[in-house]
Amino acid sequence: MAETPSFETKDRMATIEQHLPLVQHVVFQVAVHFPRHVDREELARAGALGLIEAAHRYDPARGVPFERFAAQRIRGAILDAVRAADWAPRSLRTAARSVDTTRQRLANDLGRAPTTAEMAEALGLTAAQLNALHDRVHRSVVLALDEYVTADAGDELTLVDVLVDASSPEPSAALENRELHAYLRDAIAMLPERHRLVIVGYFLEGRTSQELARFLNVTESRISQLRSEALDRLKDGISAQYDGRVEDDTPVKGRVARRRVGYASGIASRTSWRDRLSLVGTDEARPAELLAQWA
Repeated sequence: MAETPSFETKDRMATIEQHLPLVQHVVFQVAVHFPRHVDREELARAGALGLIEAAHRYDPARGVPFERFAAQRIRGAILDAVRAADWAPRSLRTAARSVDTTRQRLANDLGRAPTTAEMAEALGLTAAQLNALHDRVHRSVVLALDEYVTADAGDELTLVDVLVDASSPEPSAALENRELHAYLRDAIAMLPERHRLVIVGYFLEGRTSQELARFLNVTESRISQLRSEALDRLKDGISAQYDGRVEDDTPVKGRVARRRVGYASGIASRTSWRDRLSLVGTDEARPAELLAQWA
């Protein structure tokens, strides 16, 4: 048989139920200081636990009104819950608040937004240290995928709607990448033999300059020169496929210019556009390091 609750327990339960609206009131006051991604319902649950603790610890003999005592307990419970869920160190949060306070103070004093140099001087930091602090603060922000990206109520776009899935590119982007890779394969195949061996060996087979130098019986500095020359040819030859130079019938003068035009024309005619956009060969090695050289 269950034990009948004492009058003290009944009074405590009634007090908790009576002051539940106080939890929402404190949550409303505290939540304005937190980012939008912080779940308000989580704050309310933490506040409710704080209210229960306040009801158990409250001593009327001290003369403090229960509502004031409970509000402090509720606020403390909410702050503790937020700190426990925040993976960023408190020192970083303190520094971020200092930056915000300084920015507001300078904006009021100057009548405009302060510059980076002015902010750094006011905080006793260098511009580089201030930028590094901004980077750390930005990396500490946690965004919810279901958070709306605009304040317009009619535009119900969430963060997950605008994120780019790199593993599933748009059809047009997939075709562009397929064409670029095809041009790259053709451009490498059209290089002079030594240049082609250096590019294939260095970027696709992972050979070192020393190994390539022994294989071609040249110095390492010559390997570096061949690699630079090949990259320049590849960049110019592939760029010509997109800027209209291949279709330009204007006569060119000079041996170097004719060689560049001939190389670009050879890339364009080596395979048809159907072959470049087909799925055949798309699983071949794709030298990301080589493409990064042109970024």
